[in-house]
Amino acid sequence: MQTEPPNQLLNKIAPERFPRHIAIIMDGNGRWAVRQGKPRIQGHQAGADTVRRIVTEAARLRKECGGPDFLTLYSFSIENWKRPAQEVEFLMRMYIDYLQQERPTMMKNNIRFHQIGRLDHLPEPVLEEMRITLEQTRNNDGLNLVLAINYGSRAEITDAVRAIVREVEQGRLKPDNIDEQTISAHLYTAGMPDPDLLIRTAGEMRISNYLLWQISYAELFISPVLWPDFAEKDLHEAIVAFSMRHRRFGALDQTNTLK
Repeated sequence: MQTEPPNQLLNKIAPERFPRHIAIIMDGNGRWAVRQGKPRIQGHQAGADTVRRIVTEAARLRKECGGPDFLTLYSFSIENWKRPAQEVEFLMRMYIDYLQQERPTMMKNNIRFHQIGRLDHLPEPVLEEMRITLEQTRNNDGLNLVLAINYGSRAEITDAVRAIVREVEQGRLKPDNIDEQTISAHLYTAGMPDPDLLIRTAGEMRISNYLLWQISYAELFISPVLWPDFAEKDLHEAIVAFSMRHRRFGALDQTNTLK
């Protein structure tokens, strides 16, 4: 039975027991604002502050505890374009501001930036800040920060299928040679390890079209905490819970336990 705070329990987890890749569905910004009688955009602003704290903490854990190597955040889904135009415009502006303001933090913490999602429909100013951030951080070898923007997993799989079909039509790939590795190699996340741990905040029990292929064997952790209130201790709690899970992958027990 857990008797010590999660942040103290972290020190007892062997580096190889840490999740190598953590993916997060950041939910609850709007509800956080509504509960406080504030506009939804203030919920998104508070959520951006949480991103800064959690990314910095993940980078520290990568350096001091040996993991995680990747942190993937669901920042803006393809479905989010259906939101009010004013809110979408604000989110795009906030993303630009985030990249501009956080590049020094990424460099200080040795963070390498990645982007996944469809680049079409993204405003050119967003693409420009993304390109600058990719270039400035490309030689960093600490935490890999992956932001999913204009992302949807069904769209990702659809794009992968189209790319594979083109290779078959061009004679560069035989249909009988297509396997799971072929599909993985054509996803936006090609070259990245699959998530070991998927965290969703705000107590929601949905995957929301997020990394559907990649999370086939991920451990799920549902936090009741709204994203703007999600703190370092909540991240620690999820990691400790992961370390105590029994991961069988449909075969032999591959238990992650504390030392």
